[in-house]
Amino acid sequence: MSHPWMLAALSVPLAGLVLADETPTQLESVVVTATRTAEPESTTLASVTVIDRPEIERRQARSVPDLLRGLPGVSLVRTGGPGHQSSLFLRGTNSNHVLVLVDGIKIGSATSGTASLEDLPIEQIERIEVVRGPRSSLYGSEAIGGVIQIFTRRGGGDWSPRLTLGAGTLHTTRVAAGLSGGGERGWVDLGASLDRTHGIDACSGRSKPFAGCGVEQDDRDPYRNLGLSLRAGYSFSEQAELEFNALRTEGRLDFDGSAFAGNVSRSEQQVLGAKAILKPLTPWTLTLAAGQSLDSYRSFFDDPDTDDGERFVDRFETTRDSLSLQNDWRLTKAQLATLGLDYRVDRVDGTVDYSRDTRDNLGVFGEYQASLGAADLKLSLRQDEDGDLGGHGTGNAALGYLFDTGLRVSLAYGTAFKAPSFNDLYYPDYGNPDLDPERSRSWELGIAGELPVGPGIDGRWDLSLYETDIDDLIAYDAALSAAANVRRARIRGLEATTSADYRDWSLKTSLTLLDPENRSPDANQGNLLPRRPEQSLEIDLERRFDRWSLGGTVFVVGRRYDDLANKNRLDGYALLDLRAEYRINPALRLQASLENALDEEYETAYLYNQLGRSFYLTLRYQP
Repeated sequence: MSHPWMLAALSVPLAGLVLADETPTQLESVVVTATRTAEPESTTLASVTVIDRPEIERRQARSVPDLLRGLPGVSLVRTGGPGHQSSLFLRGTNSNHVLVLVDGIKIGSATSGTASLEDLPIEQIERIEVVRGPRSSLYGSEAIGGVIQIFTRRGGGDWSPRLTLGAGTLHTTRVAAGLSGGGERGWVDLGASLDRTHGIDACSGRSKPFAGCGVEQDDRDPYRNLGLSLRAGYSFSEQAELEFNALRTEGRLDFDGSAFAGNVSRSEQQVLGAKAILKPLTPWTLTLAAGQSLDSYRSFFDDPDTDDGERFVDRFETTRDSLSLQNDWRLTKAQLATLGLDYRVDRVDGTVDYSRDTRDNLGVFGEYQASLGAADLKLSLRQDEDGDLGGHGTGNAALGYLFDTGLRVSLAYGTAFKAPSFNDLYYPDYGNPDLDPERSRSWELGIAGELPVGPGIDGRWDLSLYETDIDDLIAYDAALSAAANVRRARIRGLEATTSADYRDWSLKTSLTLLDPENRSPDANQGNLLPRRPEQSLEIDLERRFDRWSLGGTVFVVGRRYDDLANKNRLDGYALLDLRAEYRINPALRLQASLENALDEEYETAYLYNQLGRSFYLTLRYQP
């Protein structure tokens, strides 16, 4: 790790700022994912980033991976252009070590163990909470690196329509519309969106020797995605409210593939949920939630040398049914106790004949939160019973202290686990039903405070140091001719963020330094884990005028390797994105963005291509 990187990121917000008499007023964000209860973002002891709807539109992000890129602790790998698989590594852990929720419901494939973030429609999203660090003590399996929770638009108040029209490079188009309202006690939001692009050639692979996608198909790979969402609820009184939510996406993607794996895919994601919040007694809040998520993937082969059309190849489908009960008891004004349980049944179906296609999980958890003067304490425990895998216990403990100077220091320790996927356990000629869960232990030291730059500037900084040890990582063992718990890893990292607002200027920086060491007892011991950059830095600057706003983002990534042997090196790169917005009237805005303005050629996965210079126009209407 390089200390100058950290110093540069921390000092950038101070450059060019002078004292002023005015300080912008901003409402503080409230987070719920870190503790499963609402708390102010500034007081949480977890490392959390909140992205709300104004920030999504300000950044002019075109997809969820675009929005998450550059966040502290986040590394993204894309195997092509829009719509292609985006793997997210949170704090250097594996891409299947992050739990993804939509309105509290777990999504993703139970066969691969990952969620398709690239297909989630960004126009239907109200906010995203990214919690970094282990959270298995509250959520169970997968939350080794952290939790990403996506909330769809909620609605409420007077009825209001919205419309978004966009177009840009590669014949990219976007049409999105919605209607929200519900009055004083109710809330309703209905949304729909359609995205299309001709895409780029996703892969420059080769068949001999095999590398990348393993094929040579010099063609564009188009993508289409349809998204629909509905969220509605009603507050009957201060003691009872009821809410329903639904989200569905349908995608079609061409990719560089073969007759064996296909080169055309059709995917579907669906989330259905219902939640009731009751307050039988003044200090007692009871939350009942039920949900179902669907992840469906079908592949086809369209031979470019014939006119035979598409031929069906494979189908993988996951259905998850879940039920949760959570009791929150306010012991005193400064103490909160939580006791709950989660029950989930996973079912898989498709063309692969798994020896088992169903498994269930029961998790019981408890949490205690207390504010003891200047000190904050958070403790949580959970026990999961996961089918034939048996029981697994996890816990978290965090202690924070707020000094009179405004400096907050916190120390946290947590354990987490990842249950093997259906592929790990039951895939023919690979799965091993005797696998143990992957296990982790993590320490984290956090320091946060206000930037000492004068009364005219609203600025904050945050620093986190952490270490995570992961045992029993699952990989193919040639001696067994099956999957086995054969790998280990130790990940050390530093995350630093700063933000400063001065009059009409806004500046944010995010720095991540990572040491993801492979500690497996084999020839790769001591190497870097693949596809995790050792350094990444993002600097975002914006200037607001009367009707105009102009902004830019610089994103710098250091070198990393694409393989366990550390032979295929991926060079570092720097990207510059520019954006502008003009407010025609209070209801109508015109936005323009120039992404990868310097037309940088780079790879996040070996031999997979990325978008070059791209220009987009967006018109937004919302009275």
